[in-house]
Parts: sequence; C-alpha cells; structure tokens
Amino acid sequence: MVTSTAPRVRRTSTTLADGRELLYFDDSEPYVSGAATRRLDDPRPLPDRFAPVTGPDGIERPVSGPEMRYDVLTGEWVPMAAHRMNRTFLPPADANPLAPAKPGAAYSDGEIPAEDYDVVVFENRFPSLLTVPGVTDQVSPLDGEELYPVRPAVGRCEVICFSSDSTASLASVTPGRMRTVIEAWADRTTALGALDGVEQVFCFENRGKEIGVTLHHPHGQIYAYPYLTPRTATMLRQARAHRERTGRNLLRDVLDAELRAGVRIVLESAHWVAYVPAAARWPVEVHLAPRRDVPDLPALTDDERADLATTYLTLLQRLDRFFVDPDGAPVPLPYIAAWHQAPVRDGRDDLRLHLQLFSVLRAPGKLKYLAGSESAMGAWISDTTPERIAARLQELAR
Repeated sequence: MVTSTAPRVRRTSTTLADGRELLYFDDSEPYVSGAATRRLDDPRPLPDRFAPVTGPDGIERPVSGPEMRYDVLTGEWVPMAAHRMNRTFLPPADANPLAPAKPGAAYSDGEIPAEDYDVVVFENRFPSLLTVPGVTDQVSPLDGEELYPVRPAVGRCEVICFSSDSTASLASVTPGRMRTVIEAWADRTTALGALDGVEQVFCFENRGKEIGVTLHHPHGQIYAYPYLTPRTATMLRQARAHRERTGRNLLRDVLDAELRAGVRIVLESAHWVAYVPAAARWPVEVHLAPRRDVPDLPALTDDERADLATTYLTLLQRLDRFFVDPDGAPVPLPYIAAWHQAPVRDGRDDLRLHLQLFSVLRAPGKLKYLAGSESAMGAWISDTTPERIAARLQELAR
C-alpha cells in the first residue's frame, strides 16, 4: 500500500515474512515520485509470529505475548518481556540486521529487504509490548492473589532506521533526511495512537554503548503503551495542580520563565527554543520545545517541522562537541533523546510537546551511575549545575 504523508515524502507499507509491518519513508528519486518502489517481498523462511508453538512436551499451544504486572507499592505497570534476553546483541558489521540487503548476496537474516532505503520503520522482532490476536486485554490475579493484578502487555513496539549507512548518526544526516524522520515520527504517532487500547505514543533514540545500545546502526524506537508511563503521569499531575492554582499551562509557563531568565537558553530559532531545565538531573541535559502550544508531533505545522529539522541537527552537532578527549578531539555523546507528547486521550490540554535529551556521560570515560539514592529511593543528586551545562552549550555556539 502506498500513501503520501507530505508532498516530499512517500510512504510505502509492506509485510515481512513473519507478518510484521514494514514501512519505507522515501524522499529521494525515483522512489518519492513513485517511478520506482522499494522491494516489498521478504524471502526469509520465518514462521508466522502468531502461529501456534510446539512445546518441549510435543503439544501445540497458542502463542502467548508478554505480560505486565502491577506494582502495588508504586502504582506502576511493569512489562515482563523475558523473550528479549535472546535479542540481537552487538553483531558484527556483516550481520547487521538493520542494514539494507546486499546486492546479489546470499540470504541473511536482515530486517530490511531493499538494497537501499531513506528512512524505514518496522515492528520490532523482540517487542516489549505486543497485541496478540484473540488475547483479551483483561486484568487477572497473579497466583490467585487480588493484590497482584496481571494483564497482557498489549501495544506495539517499532524500530525506525534513520539512514541506510551503518557508520552514520542522526546528527550527520542532511536537513532533508531529518525532515523525513520527523514525518515518520508524526505518521507513526497518529497511526499508533489510533490503535485500540493505546494510551501514549513515545518516540525515542538510544545512542551509544554507554546507554546500552545493542545495535550501533543509527536508529530509534517508537512505543505505543497501553497505560500512561510514570513520567507522563507525574507531569500530568503537576500540570493539573498548576492549572488549578494559576489557570495556566505548566509547560507554557516553564518555557516563558526560561526565556525571561535567558541564562539557560542554548539555542533559539523561529519556532523552537532549546534550554537546560532549571532542575536538570543529568550531567548533560537539554530540552527542546516549540514556541507554540502543541500537544504532539502530528500537530506541528509544515514550517515548524522544517525549522525543527535544522534546529535539531544543530543541537545534536553541538552536543557531539560537549566533551573532548585529552588531545582535544570531540567525544561523540552517548544520549537518550525522548519526545514527550500529550497522551492519546487524557491530558491533551495539560501537557505540551517537548524533547528531553540527556546523557549519562559526566566526563570523557566517566559515567554517572544511578547508585543508592537514585536507584533505591528515587532521590536524585546532580553532579553539576544546569547553569554549567548551559554555559558549555552556549560556548559551543560561538
């Protein structure tokens, strides 16, 4: 199936051998015009992912998806995705499952059948959240104990590849390709938000071995959660309390306060503002927010998306110069880039789109570990100050 998401991006959907969906987002010719189409068939001999499974006892049983359990001490759902223990881990370059297929090469277990691509999105082969056909999303007691609710971990997990070049990074793509990534994020946010049971869509990128990345190919992920994540639930609670006290939007007030203070502003464009938050927790942390009140990526105008493409790349490139080694060479920053969007239904007027980008690197070769206070008590202790982080990013602009 081929549809258009914007005048310059062509979206093509196909199905992989095991039934997962894959989508090409093309911005280059001859594909963007439709003069040619990427390869749509998948020759791998993969079984249908929802086919019955034969157990060690020889008995065939319906496939089961991941489950999640309710933590009564925190009020949070915790998905149990034990099958992810066997996912691909730091494969050699010739076995990269995110690379395009090699022309004329023998069959390999790569996820993308085309010999080249611009941006591609596909369902994760090892998802933490999965809606299994015929499985009802209902709560049941674990071990018969009503204290421990259990339910299927329904939802969807997707992978987005930013480039076919395994040596690239998101920071190194062109503004045109960055725009295609933004179109893909917006497209998937709309599509996943329309799925039954989905409460929140989260686009993010993990970059660097220090973050725990298992594939170095430039890529991110998109999760469709069946619940509000703890971070979002907390922000929503704070935003509603703020509105009750003041009648105003909390995140709007945060942006306005940062603009008035000015000291932590690190980048401004016509439509976007990047700043280090006043209570930044991480050794490197910056937020990027639209000037206009926007709930999510699909709500961005064409001008805001175009501006984001260049502004985001400027920010990433500056962050890759934040640290230098003893010889003065830049140290590529390991980071998590997290798009906070308003939930699908609840709180769309209270929460506001923004990017939170942070790193565990506190100095070249030194990481911030989440030890006793942070991990056990959730009581954060910062190793620096937001003003120092901002000053370094401001210095890099000169």
